Amino acid sequence: MTPGVLQSAARHWLAQGRRAVEVQILSHRGSTPRETGTRMVVAEDAVLGTIGGGHLELLAITAAREGLRQEVMTPTDLDLPLGPALGQCCGGRVVLRLQTLTTASLADWPAPQPRFFLQLHGAGHVGRAIVRLLADIDCRVQWIDEREEEFPTLTGTEPPHIERVCVDTPEAEVALAPPGAFFLVMTHRHDLDERITEAALRRGDAGYCGLIGSQTKRARFLHRFEKRGVDADAHRHLTCPIGLRGITGKEPEVLAVSVVAQLLGLPGSA
Repeated sequence: MTPGVLQSAARHWLAQGRRAVEVQILSHRGSTPRETGTRMVVAEDAVLGTIGGGHLELLAITAAREGLRQEVMTPTDLDLPLGPALGQCCGGRVVLRLQTLTTASLADWPAPQPRFFLQLHGAGHVGRAIVRLLADIDCRVQWIDEREEEFPTLTGTEPPHIERVCVDTPEAEVALAPPGAFFLVMTHRHDLDERITEAALRRGDAGYCGLIGSQTKRARFLHRFEKRGVDADAHRHLTCPIGLRGITGKEPEVLAVSVVAQLLGLPGSA
């Protein structure tokens, strides 16, 4: 669970009036499973996030739940050498801070920075699989399709960083994306794919432009773009086929994993 998703889930727990303890890595030295600033939230029957697993996390969860049983929990710092104290082979040292999760403490959490802004064009099988993976990643997604009925039924638990956009002219949305935006094009029609891809390439500032399809589709589109005056230098910014090389399989779930891994490895995806 990434920081932004964890923050949103913790806010939901507070809105429900659910008692919980915030566990933060206050500092770390040497080799440790997670870094300073990492948080998790512990309730009596559930845990959000992770500080690295293993004996360290088990100890933190146990201590947090002991605090929950107190009428008023005093903020507590635990200084833990991972090797001697916990038998973990990392060899580093962490200081954990445990305190009651409150609206005030949550307000002190740093605002998560999105890894990237993505315009995802297409609510078909692959688009849905990609959105499921991005639901737990700190990013901003505009999920665009002209067919409202293709979007999955809302359940009330959709992450706020994924915005559904239903419009009659999806290609017009390309101009509204911020500089350096990523574009993924996988609509239900080749002519629409072509219009959206051309609009993204004409911008000249896309961080990534991915088009679902084959090398033949790529060559056909680029030939048409050249005839319409799209700068030939823009061609090198078009990725088609999409996904990491070496990951084979055309199942939507497999392709989605490959594409999301590709996005996370791009320059600009911090």
